[in-house]
Amino acid sequence: MSDHSPTPYDVTLCVEELRAALALHGITLPSLTLHLPSFAARYGETTGLVALGNCNMTTARALAAVLRKAAGE
Repeated sequence: MSDHSPTPYDVTLCVEELRAALALHGITLPSLTLHLPSFAARYGETTGLVALGNCNMTTARALAAVLRKAAGE
């Protein structure tokens, strides 16, 4: 494992940062969480994945609109 591998704490902070940023736009991803199995693998460097989870179509469209606006479209 290298010194640059994220810890569960690092990924948890990232999840909270993303949750807060989404909330600024009125968006909630109910299943947003740390992907624990990404820390269980022993085949190379830990990736520390964020599980975005599922959302309904209304939330997906709101997220797409925010991303398009941020990209200047």
